[in-house]
Amino acid sequence: MLNMDSVRRIVVKVGTSTLTYPTGKLNIRAIERLVRCLCDLENRGFEMVLVSSGAIGVGVNKLGLSERPSSTRMKQAAAAVGQCELMHFYDKMFLEYGVNVAQILLTRENVSDDHQRENIRNTFDALLEIGVVPIVNENDTVAIDEINQVESFGDNDTLSAVVARLCGADLLIIFTDIEGLFSADPRRDPDAHLIPVVERIDAKLRAIAGGPGTAGGTGGMATKLTAAELCMDAGIPMLITKGDRAEVLYDIVEGRAAGTLFTNPKATKS
Repeated sequence: MLNMDSVRRIVVKVGTSTLTYPTGKLNIRAIERLVRCLCDLENRGFEMVLVSSGAIGVGVNKLGLSERPSSTRMKQAAAAVGQCELMHFYDKMFLEYGVNVAQILLTRENVSDDHQRENIRNTFDALLEIGVVPIVNENDTVAIDEINQVESFGDNDTLSAVVARLCGADLLIIFTDIEGLFSADPRRDPDAHLIPVVERIDAKLRAIAGGPGTAGGTGGMATKLTAAELCMDAGIPMLITKGDRAEVLYDIVEGRAAGTLFTNPKATKS
């Protein structure tokens, strides 16, 4: 069971499948519900950070492309256009509830360099102190690792864990397209059951994790396990839950079970 008494700073990660329809167009209702919940939790006294995927998918749709580009330079172009569109929507919707947002684009180099990492941490602290919600994504126009899926953050799953560690978060919530981690693929095995709590990631658990869950995204359960390891090592609890109902955030902050909770009781938060 997650103890919310010690949780104030929360990182929420949303993927392409949460933000867009299978058509590739923005799921405006889903985004509105997400923003409303984040703002409400901000009003309630929590410090919220949003890690958002979807830039390439949104850019592909805005540019009128028939499919996701295969070349790196066209993916970068789509990401640049899509990131602008995503931030336009976020800025407009957050402002409807009186909350300001800030864009933070990161690369692996940023978080690997001690000086840059300290600057990033200071920026997060300053923004959160004045009630601004940072919206984070990988800088795909500079860093092509995620685009090519080689030594990448992992469709922002790993990035969200890195961000949680960077900003000293008390909880990471990853929205995905299923309720959490199951004993087998629930889309293929009717006997699969939800694993409510994980305290240790072993070979058996890794064998359960598959590839990408949807055509629009690039991160599957395997990248979420990598994110979980980063969080557990730092003593930060991480929760995987279904992202089609943003109101599940209320269940989480009120201490009700939702999805799969990764927690290492022996770890010390750093």
